[in-house]
Amino acid sequence: MVRILGIETSCDETAAAVVEDGRRILSNVVASQIEIHRRYGGVFPEVASRQHVLSILPVIEEAMAGLGWDELDAIAVTHGPGLAGSLLVGVNAAKGLALGRGLPLLGINHIEAHIYANWLTGNEIAFPALCLVVSGGHTELILMSDHGQYRRLGGTIDDAAGEAFDKVGRLLGLEYPGGPAIERTAQYGDPTAFKLPRAWLGDSYDFSFSGLKTAVLRIVKKYESQGKLQRLPLADLAASFQAAVVDVLVEKARRAAQECGARQILLAGGVAANKTLRREMAQRSALPVLCPPIPLCTDNAAMVASAAYFRFQAGYRSGWDLDVIPNLKLPGP
Repeated sequence: MVRILGIETSCDETAAAVVEDGRRILSNVVASQIEIHRRYGGVFPEVASRQHVLSILPVIEEAMAGLGWDELDAIAVTHGPGLAGSLLVGVNAAKGLALGRGLPLLGINHIEAHIYANWLTGNEIAFPALCLVVSGGHTELILMSDHGQYRRLGGTIDDAAGEAFDKVGRLLGLEYPGGPAIERTAQYGDPTAFKLPRAWLGDSYDFSFSGLKTAVLRIVKKYESQGKLQRLPLADLAASFQAAVVDVLVEKARRAAQECGARQILLAGGVAANKTLRREMAQRSALPVLCPPIPLCTDNAAMVASAAYFRFQAGYRSGWDLDVIPNLKLPGP
């Protein structure tokens, strides 16, 4: 039995969790900053890092409630990618605790952690697996051949899917974060009402959502120039935008899985909480599709501890010189 304390501070959630054997969650605490950043319409990095400083110890203490430090085998922490100031808070807290308690330290990649949220579902994972990681900062297709073995097939060349949701949400006057707001609004709309573009980029596994975002902007500006902004069909436009994003995500993931001989498709990241994406992927894929429970799609520390377990078992340890790497990439080609 291996118990690992995971710490996550890559963006605007301060999180700590204890996970047993990479699969069983003993505690999972998340302090969200959404209400703080809503006034800015997005994450304000300096505010985020200051809030992490205030929240990190109370969150860790809550995650450790009822558990003794002598019951832990290691401490794991996200050290990239993410916001440098936010990452520093988590990494320094983890290093101090690991050094003080005489525990091994493991630095974990944030994207890898999102993938490992699928190991917390109780489902068996079959390799090779095609991983679609979709969040505010990342949209990537990754072929996972075994634990710790990744091949990046493609990713966004401009906006990530979650970033596009946030920007279009602002264009439509919806509250932050844009993803959940667009999804709520879209359920009352017609996804075929507006013919919005899909950037297929030929046979590439890359993504581009900037043209889609611009198309939505032009529609909003057209209504505004005609003095009809109050009559903008928000639900229809939100549904059409969501359908365009989901269509590209699903089709590229489905094609990549088929062409690469994957046995399963794994969804990961905050946008993986989108019900339309989950439904369309399950309906249109010939392969089994796994996705974490919605609370484990967004940033949390249980996924960090889960990823750390498999690296811990493989003998991986970080040194005390562990540093933050805001643009950290997954290992592999």
